[in-house]
Amino acid sequence: MHALLNVAVMAARRAGATLIRKMVNLDKLKVEQKGHNDFVSDADLAAEKAVIHCILKHYPDHAILAEESGIQGESDTVWIVDPLDGTTNYLHGFPVFCVSIGVQVNGRMEHGVVYDPLRQELFTASRGQGAHLEGRRIRVSGQMQLERALIGTGFPFRQADQEISPYLAMLGKVVRATSGVRRPGAAALDLAYVAAGRLDAFWETGLSPWDLAAGSLLIREAGGIVSGLDGSENFLESGHILTGTPKIYAGLAKLCSAEISQLV
Repeated sequence: MHALLNVAVMAARRAGATLIRKMVNLDKLKVEQKGHNDFVSDADLAAEKAVIHCILKHYPDHAILAEESGIQGESDTVWIVDPLDGTTNYLHGFPVFCVSIGVQVNGRMEHGVVYDPLRQELFTASRGQGAHLEGRRIRVSGQMQLERALIGTGFPFRQADQEISPYLAMLGKVVRATSGVRRPGAAALDLAYVAAGRLDAFWETGLSPWDLAAGSLLIREAGGIVSGLDGSENFLESGHILTGTPKIYAGLAKLCSAEISQLV
């Protein structure tokens, strides 16, 4: 395992342990609202602190972009951290959340970790080395038919007024054209599930770089396609993503081309 990935794994496990400890007393957590449908808790902050401490202990000169504390440092190597993806789920005791850590070197994603501390599932990837779940190689599904595909998504929640109508139209088409749509509420984990073949595709709008960094690398290393809704490479900047197996990705892009043009 590459040294950078090894540190990312250590940091993710420490954050996960912090989240599990604090989950015992959810009713006592301090929670603040950052924006519409966007919350931060003591658990998010404590998990992020654990991640940053681990990173800087090993690489004090690296830069970190973290959801709660923002950007710190300047370096060609940037750690992109979501200490708790699925905060709303976590605060309700809904068991779908994760830690996501990506490592970007000279503007390119090189390593990624998505860790589900409840199931103790560790998804890892390094550029050119494939994607793994608990050390076992994973691949995107072999699904070829859209009507048999299981699709993941996330509802627009930060810019709901602007995006909800075309999104709902897209959702309606996908529901009718596939075997099912799921919205678990933790985008990084959804992306890991695409990489592992548990979902055949995923799309969402209005995400942040820390939601997408690690998971996008997992999918590419597992043989899938990742892009913005318009097919571009700027999904980390735009926050709009469409991803999946090659056939299902293409099928969704064609099926929803009219709605996609309204969302980008």
